[in-house]
Amino acid sequence: MRITGLNDEKVAAARFGKPEPFTFAGSAGATVHGWVTRPVDFDPARKYPVAFLIHGGPQGSFGNNFHYRWNPQAYAGAGYAAVTVDFTGSTGYGQAFTDRIRNDWGGAPYEDLMKGLDYALGAYPFLDRDRVCALGASYGGYMINWIAGKTDRFKCLVTHDGNLDEHSAYYMTEELWFPEWEHGGPAYDDPGDYVKHSPVTLVKNWKTPTLVIHGERDYRVVFTQGLATFTALQRKGIPSRLLVFPDENHWVLKPQNSILWHETVLAWLDQWVGKR
Repeated sequence: MRITGLNDEKVAAARFGKPEPFTFAGSAGATVHGWVTRPVDFDPARKYPVAFLIHGGPQGSFGNNFHYRWNPQAYAGAGYAAVTVDFTGSTGYGQAFTDRIRNDWGGAPYEDLMKGLDYALGAYPFLDRDRVCALGASYGGYMINWIAGKTDRFKCLVTHDGNLDEHSAYYMTEELWFPEWEHGGPAYDDPGDYVKHSPVTLVKNWKTPTLVIHGERDYRVVFTQGLATFTALQRKGIPSRLLVFPDENHWVLKPQNSILWHETVLAWLDQWVGKR
């Protein structure tokens, strides 16, 4: 139910990109859902750079809601096409689909993301396959760190509050039920899955320019995981930048911080995949 009309003028002035759903055959032949959001002032004759957004959770999804966290319209408004994929582990497609991510963080979800992006690039000719940046937070940030070691197809990456080392992170997080559910038990009993799906094992392959963002009050994915990610990037001589929010936790909640976040992220995209 509508509560107020205080923002009617601002809403009327805002312009939105048109979203369109798509489906494709993902890992294990499962039907996987995604969305393409066109830029504002869309011109079908043009090629647009792509913001490939990866949701957190991992038991989450890109739902029918509007907010200032990972909103595809923020990228559409800045001249980018946004692509999102509800990979294996996402909610809304049955419990079996959600549960398939357990003990397979870097497997089926990564496969779905790459297949989904390939599908979108093939189905929508206005997407510029040579100008794609991947972005994610929480599990999405973990996946960005994993992607960095698996492929160099992206022109840039943005990782927000993502684990670099799943094994050490087990002993640092304030929420132990979650990693034990995801990785098959405590890390001290059987570290195998923690290590198998840990991005730190693939740092030797990293090449892609990366923006790292972290909140110092994040106790779910502790701040040192972001620092470690940035240290690895700097030590390898990879173009990188670190944005730290001393007063934010696992989410950027303060409006002025959110403005800085978006300005920094969009500037990073402009630098590496730029609007033409």
